[in-house]
Amino acid sequence: MFICEGMAVSAADATFAPFSFERRDPLPHDVDIAIQYCGVCHSDLHQARNEWGNTKYPCIPGHEIVGFVERVGAEVTKFKVGDKVGVGCIVNSCRTCDNCRRGLENYCLNGMTGTYNAPDKETGPGRWTFGGYSRRVVVNDEHVLRVPDNLDLAATAPLLCAGITTYSPLRHWKAGPGVKVGVVGLGGLGHMAVKIAHAMGADVSMITTSAGKAADARHLGADHVILSKDQEQMDKAAMSLDLIIDTVSAPHDINAYLRMLRTDGALVQVGLPIEPLPVKVRSLIYMRKTFAGSMIGGIPETQEMLDFCGEHNIVSDIELIRPDQIDMAYERMLKSDVKYRFVIDWAHA
Repeated sequence: MFICEGMAVSAADATFAPFSFERRDPLPHDVDIAIQYCGVCHSDLHQARNEWGNTKYPCIPGHEIVGFVERVGAEVTKFKVGDKVGVGCIVNSCRTCDNCRRGLENYCLNGMTGTYNAPDKETGPGRWTFGGYSRRVVVNDEHVLRVPDNLDLAATAPLLCAGITTYSPLRHWKAGPGVKVGVVGLGGLGHMAVKIAHAMGADVSMITTSAGKAADARHLGADHVILSKDQEQMDKAAMSLDLIIDTVSAPHDINAYLRMLRTDGALVQVGLPIEPLPVKVRSLIYMRKTFAGSMIGGIPETQEMLDFCGEHNIVSDIELIRPDQIDMAYERMLKSDVKYRFVIDWAHA
């Protein structure tokens, strides 16, 4: 074991503070990573403030991790010291269930191990995982990802969650040339969905409540902007889209967006509202529409996403913060006052 420094929260209403804790020395198949940057995800805020009711304290969030390999276990062959790598939302899985064998570790039937706030099966009973709001992380090599050399390291960090969360449904529902894709919400997830869908060759519509985001949406790659508060625009867009990626985590009228789908269209929810979203079944039955959900992606698909972003030079739009600015970032994030992802700078802390 070795001592690692991080930023932890000790209770739902507490602020972040420096925290020293033990990380395991690399096991035979482990990779020890010196974290350079870690993205700040909205789910970090939910977890830190116990809004899902399952937080273990002290809690060190962070699952958008990039850095350099510091040490490798004796049986690691895929990585070497100095490699540029990333870690997303998963640090372990059973690797034997049907889903894991299909490369869908995110849907592990025996329960994946989250990067933070999850039982740490490698370290031992009674221990929980700590995330990337820290200087180092030790992860099984099967769950470590290669970062393309051409991508800016800090701006790559959010790809490990926001990138794969939007790439996975776009790929699964076959976004591409001739497919009309709508993206609801221009935030950390939404801006990545626009960039990736555009790079896939889809016709992209940004659906937003804010007219002030139109210019940004077009700059990111949107072909059209639909103001959801403008009923005339919404009516005009009815039955015009093949696929909608809904990134909104706040309560909203899902039926308004279902009406925008063509026959056999799909609306995929990737934002995670705390309260249930009422759905009018009539919205689905007519025109055989689908209301679906999607959660991150497995390890092979996450590597595929990183390689795709490397080929198309796609990274997140970010604002760097110091480790002692996490609470400020959370408050600004709640106000949607960031374009479009905060990233903690451990490289210079």
